[in-house]
This record gives sequence, C-alpha cells and structure tokens, in this order.
Amino acid sequence: MQAVQDYSLLAARSLSNVFRAPRYFADMTQQADLIGFGSLPIVVLTGFFTGAVLALNSANTLERFGSLSLIGQLVSVGMVTELGPVLTGLMVAGRNASGMASELGSMVVTEQIDAMRALGTDPTKKLVTPRVISTIFMLFFLTIISDLLGLIGGGIVARFIFGMDSHQYWSSAWQTLMFRDVFTGLVKPLFFGFIIATVGCYYGMSARGGTQGVGRATTQAVVASSVLILLVDFFATKLLMAIFGYR
Repeated sequence: MQAVQDYSLLAARSLSNVFRAPRYFADMTQQADLIGFGSLPIVVLTGFFTGAVLALNSANTLERFGSLSLIGQLVSVGMVTELGPVLTGLMVAGRNASGMASELGSMVVTEQIDAMRALGTDPTKKLVTPRVISTIFMLFFLTIISDLLGLIGGGIVARFIFGMDSHQYWSSAWQTLMFRDVFTGLVKPLFFGFIIATVGCYYGMSARGGTQGVGRATTQAVVASSVLILLVDFFATKLLMAIFGYR
C-alpha cells in the first residue's frame, strides 16, 4: 500500500509539474531523442516481423475456408488495435523503463538527488516530468511506425509467399479500418507511455542499497511496467468497446 501511494503521488506530481514553470524544454528534447530515436530500430523490426508472422499464420487458416483475400483485413485490424500498441509498449518498456530506473537509481545512491534538493531544484520536475512527457509523445509516433511496418510485413508475405495481389491486399487493409479501430490504437500508447516513464522513474527514485539496489530497481521497473501495460490494455480495450457500443 505504501508503494502504491508513493507511486500515485509521483505520477500525479509529474503531470501537475507541466503547468508550473520552469519547464525544462531542453531536457524534454534530449529525452525524446533518447527514447524515440533510440527505440526506433527495435520498434521497426518488431512491427515488421509481427505483421509478417500474423499474415503467415492466419493465411493457413483462411486458406481452408477459401478466404485468403481477408489477410489484409486481419493484419490491419490486429496490428492497429492491439499488437502494434502493445508490442511497441513492451519493447520501449524493456529498453527505457530499465534505463530510467538505472539512471535515476545511480543518482540516488551517489546522493546527486540530495544535492539537487539542497540547491533548491525539484528532482521530480527536473528529472521525472521531462521523461514522462517525452515518452508519451514519442511512443505515440513509434506505435504509428510499428503499425505501418506491420502492414508492410504482412503485405510482403501475402504477395511473395501466397501470391496475393498487392492492390487487393492494401485495399482490403485500408477499407476495413474504422474510426474506432484507429482511435483505440492511438489512445493506448498515451497510457502506455505514462506507465513506462512513471514506473521507471519511481523505481529509480526509490532505489536503496548501493549498486545492488540499482540492479533490483532496474529489474522491478521492467517487470512492473510490462505487467501494467498488459493490465491497462485489457481494461482500456473493454472501456473503448463499451464507449463505441461493443461488448
């Protein structure tokens, strides 16, 4: 209960600091570069091969029913609404939540955080808020890139392995997407980015026990953020389906 309370307070302060000066735009830009462009290669690979595998596995089932032309629809809906946001969130969490926890944990055990407080700087505003804003912003665009690469991967499999016409694939993939699908797929990264940054920063700021404590905080940050992403994904999907009239 104490951990939940401390995490909730840190998360609330990270958002409230946005409305108070100073805002440390240079730190936000630096974190956006580290989080966004640093995660781009793994997100591209994950999205591309997820779409390719999704098309490869679904084609065998669809072929039994003579519905091979539905590959584009299945890949587009699966990637945009679910697999794109979730897998991108998990990849970014594995890379960046651990990085935030280890970086801030090292600052805690070397008493740099205490020095910042002594100099009158709010560590939450200087260290946590830029990471939260940058992660939310960059994960949104990383998810779009992952979705696109997933569709391209599925299209390559459909064209060169199953001989499907490329125009037919892209037409069916585009036409089957509805507003609720795109909205669902683009809202989830906002929640996931907030979870990744706040969990990573929380475990980093609460690290104790020297270098061993930093290692434990790093592991806990990755595990906790991954579990929370999957948990929030379920409830967000359920809520959005209820909003759009689907049970």
